Amino acid sequence: MGLLQELFRTHGPAYLDRFGSAMPKAHKKVIAAIADCHTEAAGSALYVCDGCGQRHVVHRSCGNRHCPCCQQGKGLRWLERHQARHLPGEHFLLTFTVPEPLRAFLRRHQKIGYGALFTTSAGAIKTLAADPKYIGGDLAGFFGVLHTWGRTLQYHPHIHYVVPGGALSRADGRWHPSRPGFYVPVRALSRIFRAKVRDAIARHGLLGETPGEVWAMEWNVNCLAAGDGRGALEYLAHYVFKVGSSADNELQCELRYPGHHDLPARRTLQLSIFRPFAVRITARR
Repeated sequence: MGLLQELFRTHGPAYLDRFGSAMPKAHKKVIAAIADCHTEAAGSALYVCDGCGQRHVVHRSCGNRHCPCCQQGKGLRWLERHQARHLPGEHFLLTFTVPEPLRAFLRRHQKIGYGALFTTSAGAIKTLAADPKYIGGDLAGFFGVLHTWGRTLQYHPHIHYVVPGGALSRADGRWHPSRPGFYVPVRALSRIFRAKVRDAIARHGLLGETPGEVWAMEWNVNCLAAGDGRGALEYLAHYVFKVGSSADNELQCELRYPGHHDLPARRTLQLSIFRPFAVRITARR
């Protein structure tokens, strides 16, 4: 039994009794799946030896994408797949984040919100890549990975994109490279992203649930030159299937995480295991 599973089986019922009424149904399903993983509740398979007739019962895994026991090896296979279709040449790592005042809205409307983040950020990249001032190709190739937590496991939804330095043009059938070390201007990218997110939320009739000031502030989009891009792939592979945290039986975990800007090189934080794990659970589309 893994430590996270032990915590959910031992303390999950009490946590659900206290907070279950305010939890999304998807979060409850994940906790139940992990608690039941490799137990009779998940089902069993019976193997019988043809020679001696000895029987062996194996309890099935839950297969849930948030279960640490079921994710082993998936990150490596994901990396191998992306490396196999990786394009040569310069790449960039683009990161789209949303301002803190908007995160409560995204937490309440995960299916709509996360879908909007992908659609609008991808649309912003395509808009500027097609502009002849920057690249001039209407077929920009990229893929993105959604993260819903930050260094301290706080709720912090953002999307990382690995982007080759250029785009194809259907008009002339040629590859249009970006300038060395420069993809597109991030300030313009962030403003297009902001406008597209606002329009997407408005189309769902939910704009009134968002704080008005968030549409007037500057949003953060970061673009880093990533060499041939393989380092960016390895970075993302470490997180794509990473779930759970170290914890002790008091439902407290001690995290050591890298410093940021003017913070110390390494810091330590103690917090409850259930809530930071819950922010990693994403709704299915």
